[in-house]
Amino acid sequence: MPDQPDQNPSPRPAPSAAGGSAAGRGPDAGFTERLWPSPTTWLIAPGLGLGAGLSLFPIGEAPALVAALAVAVAAVVVLVRLSPVVAVGGGELRAGRATVPLALLGEPSWADGEEARQERGPRLDARAYLCIRGWVRPVVRIPLDDPADPTPYWLVSSRRPADLVAALEASRRS
Repeated sequence: MPDQPDQNPSPRPAPSAAGGSAAGRGPDAGFTERLWPSPTTWLIAPGLGLGAGLSLFPIGEAPALVAALAVAVAAVVVLVRLSPVVAVGGGELRAGRATVPLALLGEPSWADGEEARQERGPRLDARAYLCIRGWVRPVVRIPLDDPADPTPYWLVSSRRPADLVAALEASRRS
C-alpha cells in the first residue's frame, strides 16, 4: 500500500514543537522526566573551564578568563543537550527524539543494579532502540508489538522506572 503513510514505529524525530522544557507537556502527560547528568558530572564544566583558563594564563589574564568562561558555558550547553526527555502522554511514548504510539507497545518491565547492567550489555539486542545514559542506572524495557517493525524493544534509562512502567500500563488500559 504505497499511498498510506509510514506506520513504522521505529525511532523517528519528534515534531520540533516538542523540544521545549521537560515540565508541562500538556494536560494528558502521564509521565515526564529529563535525564539530567549526575551532580558529579556537572563538575566537568568548571573543570574544563579552569583547564582552558590555566592553559591561556601565560598569554594574559583577560584571554584566560574569557576562555575559561566560554569553555565552561559550552560544556554546560553540551550536558543539557545530552539530557533527553522521556515522556508518556498524548497517545505516545517519547524517549529523546524518538516517538512511538502507545498502542504498539507491549508489557514494560524495569531493572536496576546487576539486572540493568545485563540489559544494557550481554542481553542487549543490537536492533533495540536505546535511550540510555550512563549516569542513570535503572532501565525500562518496552517491547514493541508490531510485526512490521524490526525493532524488538526500546531500552530507556529512568531514575523513576516504576513510575514510567505505571504510566505506560495505565495508558495501555485506557
